[in-house]
Amino acid sequence: MQAIDFLADPAQVAPPRTVRIDFDDGSFSLRSPVALQPYARCIGEWVERWARETPDALALAERTPDGDGWRRLTYGELRRDVGRVAQALLDLDLPPQRPIAILSDNAIDHAVMMLATMHIGRASCSLSSAYSRLTQDFGRLRGMLQLLGPALVYASDAKVYGPAIAACDLDVPCVFSANADQWPGGLDLAALRATPETPAVREAFEAITPETHAKYLLTSGSTGHPKAAVNTHRMLCANQQMMAQTWRFLEHRSPQAASPPPPEGDEPAWGGPAPAREAPVLVDWLPWSHTFGGNHNLHMVLAHGGALHIDEGRPAPGLIEKTARNLREVKPTLWFNVPRGFDMMLPLMEADDALAADVLSRLRLAFYAAAALSPSTWQRLSALAERVRPGRPLWLTTSWGCTETSPAITSAHWALDGAGCIGNPLPGMEVRFVPNGGKLEMRIKGVSVFPGYRDMPRETAAAFDDEGYYRVGDAGRLLDEARPERGIVFDGRVAEDFKLGSGTWVSVGPLRIELVSQLAPWVQDLVVTGHDREAVGLLVFPSPQGAAEPAKLAEALRAVLRRRRDEGLGSARCPTCALVLDTPPHADSGEITDKGYINQRAVLARRAGDVARLYDGSDAAVIR
Repeated sequence: MQAIDFLADPAQVAPPRTVRIDFDDGSFSLRSPVALQPYARCIGEWVERWARETPDALALAERTPDGDGWRRLTYGELRRDVGRVAQALLDLDLPPQRPIAILSDNAIDHAVMMLATMHIGRASCSLSSAYSRLTQDFGRLRGMLQLLGPALVYASDAKVYGPAIAACDLDVPCVFSANADQWPGGLDLAALRATPETPAVREAFEAITPETHAKYLLTSGSTGHPKAAVNTHRMLCANQQMMAQTWRFLEHRSPQAASPPPPEGDEPAWGGPAPAREAPVLVDWLPWSHTFGGNHNLHMVLAHGGALHIDEGRPAPGLIEKTARNLREVKPTLWFNVPRGFDMMLPLMEADDALAADVLSRLRLAFYAAAALSPSTWQRLSALAERVRPGRPLWLTTSWGCTETSPAITSAHWALDGAGCIGNPLPGMEVRFVPNGGKLEMRIKGVSVFPGYRDMPRETAAAFDDEGYYRVGDAGRLLDEARPERGIVFDGRVAEDFKLGSGTWVSVGPLRIELVSQLAPWVQDLVVTGHDREAVGLLVFPSPQGAAEPAKLAEALRAVLRRRRDEGLGSARCPTCALVLDTPPHADSGEITDKGYINQRAVLARRAGDVARLYDGSDAAVIR
């Protein structure tokens, strides 16, 4: 593997270091030996800082309605709008302790409402627009809003979101960016933006403490009914500081800085003048209703005075082309995505070297999360980078986290040989490995772990063990027992694994990754079946290419099933049957999240009939 120069520079990226602690009960933990440095008191401090230091720098951009240009907001303009909307919210004298619910997609107006809410010590909660726009059954949205009990609801357009809001029987003020006059008593965001700010905003801002609730993020519901995870300002600000101490290029300061940061431990001393700060530039579609897009990515931009170009595209047919256009125009420095997003961009870039060169020209890294990157995708991205920017290998990296940890727990801040490693604990975090059913369950302590679920004491208590570790439900193992600094390997969800009728455990996560890679480019994703059955089976979601050429997809499936059987891999790793599904994952039923990954349990529950067909023995559609 060709070396990536800046990864060897401790002024740019922290060297991989970790400490292992063994316990008498057979468990052990890993933590960073580096102390967490001071961090911001609240989210609003970032907005205040850059409005003061770089008021003319771009903060947010989104496509204009005609799609030809960009609507842009500088940090000075962002602070102005945040202050004015915050004042309008104070003037409404909303009931205390109740959040502001936001129903719309990512947008500048969405960001202003969310940041204004947090600027005066209130909590915001962004809900997936799919619950309002992509269904005629608003039952899930109604349940979420009943759980939240919002003081106010914001949506981009009264025409688009009005039916959903009306179905939820809310007796609260509603704010819209468009067509507010078509909603009884509707408030126009433009009018809120024109409200003169008074010292009351500063007074409310100064009253915020690190423990003040900043956001409520709703869990996916994969293990039950959705819960509102509390995200405090402490969690969110500390998490960005953790990552900045690891990706040090984010913290590069101006040449006028008094002195460079001190070295850590036995790392080389930093010599010479401090390099200029590198503000991150992103093109990002990941929804702010989830922690990856709303906390990790948006907050990284705000924490470091960067620019976020809101991507109206998605990893879906007919929308991925919009993403490609935006990436080409902006030329981001960091590229965050889920594996499906990279999978759908690759064919476009592989067919157009000029596009690939534009997209990759300024990239420091391509970062994948929410699911593992398949080996074939890893290889194709690396080969593409070598072709269009020879001598500058692309850093492919990842981390591991969740909604309840705001989100990052680990970081793979070194060159990896391939997918699977999720890095090591960030400063301020500890990962404990507890034996559980043949695996090592990972449990978490640290400054960015949530205090609990809002108004759910029983669920909160169940989320933590007797020693106060958060039980995230994932399993992991060391890549190298003798060298823990080489990182942790993700080993699937503890709750997803199952036993065959023979009593053999099936490790779902690693098996799924292997098979999706071996079946590229015909398969988009798959679900592993076999609980209490005699053999492993597969429910297969075809890729667009696989759906267009079903005979070739079937041939590829038969070849993989036959090869794994001939290799004698054993019943836990050798599927015997597969069924290609004729409908895609259903978002309303929870089969796929906004981030684009499969919810194994939801698919198995909703498609129990298809699971039965796999094992019927006489269904001609089943591939064996």
